[in-house]
Amino acid sequence: MTTIKNTVEVSSNALMTGEPSSVRIVPSMKKGIRFYVGDTPILACLENVVRTDHCVTLGSDGATISLVEHFMAACAICGIDSLEVYCSYPELPILDGSAKTWVEKFDEAGIEASLTDKWILKESVSYLNGKTHLVILPSDKLEISYAVNYNHPDLKNRWVSYSPENLHEIKEARTFGYLNELEMLQAHGFGRGVTYENTVGMKDDGTYTCELRSEFEPAKHKMLDLLGDLYLTGINPLTLNAHIIVKEAGHTVHVKAANLLAEKLVREKIGV
Repeated sequence: MTTIKNTVEVSSNALMTGEPSSVRIVPSMKKGIRFYVGDTPILACLENVVRTDHCVTLGSDGATISLVEHFMAACAICGIDSLEVYCSYPELPILDGSAKTWVEKFDEAGIEASLTDKWILKESVSYLNGKTHLVILPSDKLEISYAVNYNHPDLKNRWVSYSPENLHEIKEARTFGYLNELEMLQAHGFGRGVTYENTVGMKDDGTYTCELRSEFEPAKHKMLDLLGDLYLTGINPLTLNAHIIVKEAGHTVHVKAANLLAEKLVREKIGV
């Protein structure tokens, strides 16, 4: 198990509703990442996924917690698999729109690492649905190739790839959306916490509402979401020897593929 050494407290606003949201993150010696909304624990796992529209929402016994994907990606990046997360609001704070602040807070708290199980992929996983493809193949190292196709010159039929060298760019890639759709989304109760700081807006003229942190930042944010969604298997995707190929997917497809992946993973016998 791997947890943090000290308690962490973080506050911001909720991306979807704009309401204040804060969390207290406590070290845990019990395997698993658990969110508490009131007194109800919600284990971060595929079985507890209740919605995947706009963000990933987990639920248990009537309680829900939304926007868990950036937090889970930060846990994957830091190798953390055991935490108790006490939430003031049923949506995690958006912070800067990426996993960057979560990772910084974990690093500041210190990380208490121990030996963890090693899992291997022996069979391929594939989910195909129209233009959407998500394929996971056994490999001798982790590779991720992700394609997006947005109505924006930088992001039209654009492929981006993961490597250990650009993980920091994926970590700090912010959430994004079309600027011309924001008013409509807010009218339907979504995106009310969007700011110039936490969201990259794609403009009609082919520019952005802010300076990008790295080239093709929105596409890299899709890989960040993928890491967080796949970690709901309970197995850190960054530890897998696999080639993950994704084309025009989102949270719903990520979670469907994660369920298929969970069935194909085998615990490696240490010392054999």
